Parts: sequence; C-alpha cells; structure tokens
Amino acid sequence: MTIVFKVSDNIKEKMVEYYNDLKRDKTPAYASFQADEAGTVITLYDSGKVVFQGDSADIDANMWIDLEKSINNRDIKTELEKNDDKKEEEKDTRFIGVPTIGSDETGTGDYFGPIVVAATYVGKEHFNLLYDLGVRDSKKIKDDKIMKIAPIIMKNIPHVTYILSNKEFNERPTNMNKIKAILHNKALCSLLKKDNFNYKYIVVDQFCFPKVYFSHLKEVPEKCTNITFTTKAEDKALSVAAASIISRYILLLEFKKLGDTLNIFLNKGASNTVDQQGAMIVKKYGEKKLAEIAKLSFKNTDKIKAILKDQA
Repeated sequence: MTIVFKVSDNIKEKMVEYYNDLKRDKTPAYASFQADEAGTVITLYDSGKVVFQGDSADIDANMWIDLEKSINNRDIKTELEKNDDKKEEEKDTRFIGVPTIGSDETGTGDYFGPIVVAATYVGKEHFNLLYDLGVRDSKKIKDDKIMKIAPIIMKNIPHVTYILSNKEFNERPTNMNKIKAILHNKALCSLLKKDNFNYKYIVVDQFCFPKVYFSHLKEVPEKCTNITFTTKAEDKALSVAAASIISRYILLLEFKKLGDTLNIFLNKGASNTVDQQGAMIVKKYGEKKLAEIAKLSFKNTDKIKAILKDQA
C-alpha cells in the first residue's frame, strides 16, 4: 500500500524530529530523509510531499494527517482519498457517561521548565463536579482559571502526578515520544495501584502509534497495556481533560518556582523571545544555570549560543 500527501512546513519539522532515530543512511534525491518504522518506509521530500509505503502505511500516515488538521486547521486528502469519496467519520462517543482513567502531559513544547504528566480516575460520581467546573482541554482554558479549579479537582478526583526535572530530561535520550511514553506509563501504573477502580477505558491521547508507544517501554519492568489510544482525547474523555488541567497547574507552579530563583517571569514556549531571555540568563548566571532550567536538546540552545556570540 502507498499513501501520498503533502504536509505544511510546521509538520515537516515535526516529522524530521520524530523519525530522526529511524532514518536510513542514504537519502533519495530531493528528499529530506527516508526512514523505516515497523515495516513502513517513509520518504519526506523537500517539497513537503510525503510517501508512506508498506502494509501499515495507512495507519502510519493517518497520525500525521490528524496532526496536520489539529495544528494547522487544514483539511488534507491523500491521493487515495481524492479518488474515493469516503463517508464522514462518526463522532467518537465511547467515553461519554462511562468511568475512565486518563493521562495527559504538558511542558514538552516549552524550552524552560519541566515536563509534567498526570493520570486521573473519573467515575460517575465525579461527572457533575467536573461539568460544573467547565472541565475540558487545558489548552482551551486560561491560566487564571486553571489556578482556581485545579486544586478543587485534585481534592476530589483520584490522581497521580510526575514531574521530570530539566536535569533528568537532559540526562535522558532525546526522543521526546519515548520520554512521554515512559512518563504516561509510570503515572498510569501508579494510579492503578491506588485502588481497584471500576473503569471501562484507560484513555491516552495518541501522540504516536500504539506499536511505537509500547516499543518505547521495552526496558520498563511494569507496563499498563490495556490502553485505548485516540486523537484529541482531551475533548473526548473527562479523565484526560482533568489530567490536562492538573498537569498544567503543576507546570505553572514549577515555572513560578524557577522564575523566582532568577527574579524574572520565565517565558513559555520556544519562540525568539525565549531565545533572548535564555541569552540574558546565561550572561547573568552562566551556562550551568541554563542546564538547570531548560531542555538543552531543543534548537533554542544553539540559537542562544549564536545570540551570545553576536553580542560578544
């Protein structure tokens, strides 16, 4: 099976990072890379055209199609879809009105600050509280509201949180999806030990294919395996939405702690503003301080060095 479509520059950058460890030594002409993943050959061309070839090409391609839609709000069609009008996918209602366990993480796109993952159990006895609080994906809720409702959620909902410090992050492999898989698994396993929860699904937002997710856990002694992976899980399962709010709340607190040690307000994200702030921090506190508060494998580190070189 062969699936062909074109991606935006934003997605191209993410694909290059995602397949970095799976690239072939030789690259076809006019291609950014060619990689192998569990029987699928992926070729990304400089033009943005991407080709998936193999028995599971459709599964591997769908993750990037969904990501393109969610990030850039752009509806794209594969060559196969152009010749085959498909019925509109039915709305996913599996998690409505049923008890679920869910996990979510935040901080993976921020240069400064740690990565935080949370897992929650939401039973029917919690539904009314969460509805009243307006619980939904934390990215759609302003920080001031998160600071108000997260403590209430944490007081009433069984949950577990883990914080991966910058020091720990900088000592780990640079594959972000592997780090996320390990942290999600750790949080879910810990939550399941707390009680004999009566849940129907364990829901995780699909940030990589299930087979890749579990391949990242090869060396982990304890695994949570009965997981339902789905895209945009924060909008579908209350447990994931609650986890997104809790993890965001913890991240905001951690950002404040780090900022207080520097007497500044640390910027989130990985923009040029972050680069400028990073350069200022290095000039004032030295490079060792950057290793304590930042994810050094991000491209921002090189940009910060370039800024400092220009200013020298």
